[in-house]
Amino acid sequence: MNETPQVTEKSAAQGRAPAVLVVDDEADLRELLSLTLLRLGLDVDTAESVAAARARLGQRRYSLCLTDMRLPDGSGLDLVREVTQSAGPPIAVITAYGSAENAVAALKAGAFDYLTKPVDVEQLRMLVRSAVRAGAAAPGDASGTPALARLTGDAPAMRQLRAIIVRLANSMAPVMIHGESGSGKELAARAIHDVSSRRLQPFVPVNCGAIPETLMEAEFFGYRKGAFTGADRDRDGFFQAAAGGTLFLDEVAELPLAMQVKLLRAIQERRVRKVGASSEDPVDVRIVSATHQDLAALVSKGRFRQDLFYRLNVIEVRVPPLRDRLDDVPQLADAILARIAERTGRLPPRLSPEAVAALRSYRFPGNVRELENVLERAVALARDDLLMEDDLMLPGWEAELPSEAQTALDEEPVPLVPDSGEPAAQDGFALVEGVPSSLPSYLDALERDAIRRALERTRYNRTAAAQLLGITFRQLRYRMQRLAIK
Repeated sequence: MNETPQVTEKSAAQGRAPAVLVVDDEADLRELLSLTLLRLGLDVDTAESVAAARARLGQRRYSLCLTDMRLPDGSGLDLVREVTQSAGPPIAVITAYGSAENAVAALKAGAFDYLTKPVDVEQLRMLVRSAVRAGAAAPGDASGTPALARLTGDAPAMRQLRAIIVRLANSMAPVMIHGESGSGKELAARAIHDVSSRRLQPFVPVNCGAIPETLMEAEFFGYRKGAFTGADRDRDGFFQAAAGGTLFLDEVAELPLAMQVKLLRAIQERRVRKVGASSEDPVDVRIVSATHQDLAALVSKGRFRQDLFYRLNVIEVRVPPLRDRLDDVPQLADAILARIAERTGRLPPRLSPEAVAALRSYRFPGNVRELENVLERAVALARDDLLMEDDLMLPGWEAELPSEAQTALDEEPVPLVPDSGEPAAQDGFALVEGVPSSLPSYLDALERDAIRRALERTRYNRTAAAQLLGITFRQLRYRMQRLAIK
């Protein structure tokens, strides 16, 4: 049977229809689903049990398997696990209306997606389109995505993060990303989108904490012309903008309870009602959420709905803080500097060994975002393409490196003037009976000599030398420039 263009252009071009296996013990429902899928231009086989489904799956390649949860000789979850472990076709489950627990359990077991009874034809069409698109995706597409490549690092936590993201390629299950601010949660969300069959469709990021509560419903679901003062035209919301793609809800814990109720309904029903509209419209989006807060704790405090938490937290992904993978900092820094150079059209700056050591010793409370800011500032203020330790101007760096300065303080003091009472270098002045002919030049000579001795004691570590002299690093750099100390 020829396929309609709605399902997949690839299969149509090859002159064959995607095959779907329907597994259900109710003959009437099997027939209804078969007729519906046939009208969509699909080739349909049916099975009434887990055993019959196994036999069908062993005889033919399918683009989608659609199974009921309850079967005479087993559970639909068993079939989901088998198909997922054997790298079979995308498999979706049909659950009873309002059975959120079964849907979540199926998604966690590896189901591609789910439908609720009674089956909505429009939702079935969208599911089939996504499944066929996922099955047609070329193997290996995931590894080269830009967002995944930017998840730089060889730490075990980062390798595990990338592996989990790749495994999510053929799933439409909601994902919750946990991680501290600045750790790269949005980058992980983009990578999840990029490796999925939805990668050619929109990725719409939303900062839930930046939207006024009074505007949330209109921003998420859209509105009709005349719905409120100022609504002079119809406008789509975030759900419509992300049609066919991924909706990323950043800082989802910031949603007020009233909006959590509406979001839960939209996710469950896969329909949204625009403000001012009388009917709901179907939506086809994958939900990826992120937060730096402990959602389980917020649930126990009554600040976040438990049912929404279970809907969003089907698959949990954690992005490690930068302080837990400081060995990745040099590699990360090189990648960031390369991007800065590409953006500014210059050769990539290099980090001196001292600068690398300083970065690896810093705790980065702001995580990767802080590292990016530090390097952006260093490139902007550096004198050349070699970034030194002092160019980084890391917060509190002097306090974290007291050892060299303390060693210098513990050494035998070196006099700033020789026993004769005269400075070692008399530049631009003469001493007459111990009195300088030019006080400013005499003081400059003393200051120059003191700075040089401090630098020698600290092995020319300017940060430690500044601490030894009791001044800030910026003050030391200014004095060195004024006194022409190299």
